[in-house]
Amino acid sequence: MTNVPVVKAGLIAVSRDCFPITLSEMRRAAIKNAYTEDLYECPVTVENELDMLKAVEDVKAAGCNALVVFLGNFGPETPETLIAKYFDGPCMFVAAAEGDGDLINGRGDAYCGMLNCSYNLGMRHLTGYIPSYPVGTAAEIADMIKDFIPIARAVIGVKNLKIITFGPRPQDFFACNAPIKGLYELGVEIEENSELDLLVSYKAHAEDERIQEVCTDMALELGVVGNNYPELLPRMAQFELTLLDWAEAHKGAREYVAFADKCWPAFPEAFGFEPCYVNSRLASRGIPVSCEVDIYGALSEYIGACVSCDAVTLLDINNSVPASLFKEEIEGKFDYKLTDTFMGFHCGNTPSCKMCSDRAVKYQLIQHRLLEPEGSDPDFTRGTLEGDIAPSEITFYRLQCDSEGVLRSYIAEGEVLPVRTGSFGGIGVFAIPEMGRFYRHVLIEKHYPHHGAVAFGHYGKLLFEVFRFLGIRDIAYNQPKSLPYPTENPFA
Repeated sequence: MTNVPVVKAGLIAVSRDCFPITLSEMRRAAIKNAYTEDLYECPVTVENELDMLKAVEDVKAAGCNALVVFLGNFGPETPETLIAKYFDGPCMFVAAAEGDGDLINGRGDAYCGMLNCSYNLGMRHLTGYIPSYPVGTAAEIADMIKDFIPIARAVIGVKNLKIITFGPRPQDFFACNAPIKGLYELGVEIEENSELDLLVSYKAHAEDERIQEVCTDMALELGVVGNNYPELLPRMAQFELTLLDWAEAHKGAREYVAFADKCWPAFPEAFGFEPCYVNSRLASRGIPVSCEVDIYGALSEYIGACVSCDAVTLLDINNSVPASLFKEEIEGKFDYKLTDTFMGFHCGNTPSCKMCSDRAVKYQLIQHRLLEPEGSDPDFTRGTLEGDIAPSEITFYRLQCDSEGVLRSYIAEGEVLPVRTGSFGGIGVFAIPEMGRFYRHVLIEKHYPHHGAVAFGHYGKLLFEVFRFLGIRDIAYNQPKSLPYPTENPFA
């Protein structure tokens, strides 16, 4: 994953001057010993504002881009919270549990100090990450740090992200409407371009000497089974290099890039192929390329890539599972109702590493019907990566700015079932507990578009914390039957 941040965390202990400073220092050292990954231990213990400035300069000099602020005792309210103001990166605030000494000279009262820390952060309108239970032993705080790292990675990534688009959005796909106000509120930059800009750049890469190398890599990835159109590889390789070079030349002051590209109806005829397989390859490297100029889809994918450090995809919440297929392949074998299941689909943008072994480059059936002569062999509608998505735990989620400019999100954990779809495209049978109610009272009720991002694993806990840190107040999830939605009819 070459397009996500590398987090270097620093540990700063704070101490209220009426408590022994050695208590905080001893407890800080214990955390350092308990945490098995890279963690910079700042030697400056913060008791006052000058200490705070020294500590922040120290961790910056050490290359830290995320901080753990540790209340080894009650802590100094003003200096400890000002760390979050003067340090340009996410800060987690945690506190020491008692039990490593006597309760007279060895009591730290950090349980109490965390309340004042939170109060002061709020008064100063500073954002700090506070875990669900932020008081713990050295080993417990080490576990909190392990959870904080992917959260910090996503927050740093978003704050340093540029989304590059090639549009405009297809007609009748207003579902991909993207008010950019929400992007600026998150700290994301955007560059919007025309398809013509992309086409000109693509043509300029026609004789690129790197094309053959990319073709070889594509052939190796696809194998004999998947490489149905070897003559198409040079065109797709040329496009891949076009996008990568554009990202490098246009990221500007930003460190990370995601794309939101128009992929139909004009694209395939103008470029000579469908872009889906190339999009899948970039997604596998942490560079999402969302379909249909779905800007918030690209942002959602990127957040998932940062959290999981793995490939992600963007799918339509597409079609219901036929009752006959459910009865034959799912009922009695898995603990799901028919309404818990649906098929997630897109033309062919899911990375090959997340698909069954018989996946292959094929042609886009719907586009072939629309754009090429009836009865003809597929030509420029080739280029999709198709097959069933491999069974896996998944998290289906999205961050969206609605038509009123309000940021909101949803998260639902589930799985891709080991059930053959018998359909076309990149597609899988998804199962999410209480999906039917979630579909009606979150996705429909709150006017979400049909695209959802997919992370391959259960990352709901971490995504929830990322969205909270980013200031998202409406974070919906698939509520159990025992917890009705506000819009759910209690008499139904």
